[in-house]
Amino acid sequence: MSVQLTEAAAQHVAREIDKRGEGVGLRVGTKKSGCTGFAYVVDYADEIGDQDHVFESHGVRVVTDSDALSIIDGMTIDFVRTNALNEGFEFINPNVKDMCGCGESFSV
Repeated sequence: MSVQLTEAAAQHVAREIDKRGEGVGLRVGTKKSGCTGFAYVVDYADEIGDQDHVFESHGVRVVTDSDALSIIDGMTIDFVRTNALNEGFEFINPNVKDMCGCGESFSV
């Protein structure tokens, strides 16, 4: 089981944690949402709980819980810039079976 970051995503997360002045990694989860079932939830992890799963990519930790891990296992998170104004995380999840038209939710 694993969730990994590309080098670009790891560099972005490390820079943002440095700017915040605190944090132990990137917390990734899911919530029920949208027309197809689930949406990703991303935040900075300030602590690691006893029930958390921790993976490391390019020196940056990815933290998730067991419920989300069953949905995102094997996922790669990239950080992409589409133009000068748009940038963000891109989720490459091999478990996704369908996505809504706007790309905000997915099903597994």
